[in-house]
Amino acid sequence: MQADSEKVKKRYNRIAPFFDALEGFLEGIAFKQRRKILWSKVKGEDLLEVGVGTGKNFSFYPPDIRVTAVDFSQDMLREARKKRHKNKVSVELVLMDVQSLCYADNSFDTIIASFVFCSVPQPIKGLQELYRVCKPGGQILLLEHVLSSSTIKSAIMNFLNPFVALFFGANINRQTVKNVQACGFEKVLVDPASSDTVKIIQAIKQ
Repeated sequence: MQADSEKVKKRYNRIAPFFDALEGFLEGIAFKQRRKILWSKVKGEDLLEVGVGTGKNFSFYPPDIRVTAVDFSQDMLREARKKRHKNKVSVELVLMDVQSLCYADNSFDTIIASFVFCSVPQPIKGLQELYRVCKPGGQILLLEHVLSSSTIKSAIMNFLNPFVALFFGANINRQTVKNVQACGFEKVLVDPASSDTVKIIQAIKQ
């Protein structure tokens, strides 16, 4: 796991200065509205964002809520710190791997991530960590790329995945809904605004 994590980390460190530009087109036409839907579901006083990246979600942070945001790429965090300073965002930024969170059990009301579990080397281990640090009655909110349910599309995505993962560090063929369902949550809901390959997932901890 350590070797895989280091490989992914190096890829994200490499593309960090250009990350927003690389995803700018898709962000505008496909992702921004889904981020709004995702963040509209936030509740509670203590929030953890995992995989904060360059801080793309800063503009969606709700007021009067304590936000901690982590990422395992120091260069992505460097970009996020610049954005935090420029936009005067109230958030604690921490260098940390979602597969090994340094927080106590039952710490956060809501844990949120957008396009993160496509790049986590051991996604179920990361999701189990989210379950652990989520308070009883709390929730996990995810916006994720997933493998298409179409036989033809999924075959194309599986073919392209090694190339996408090599250059961008992200996998486009993960089955994240099934992974979340395997982690012990009381309810796992998929928002109707989801598409075939981009899902808005809400998981409730009992």
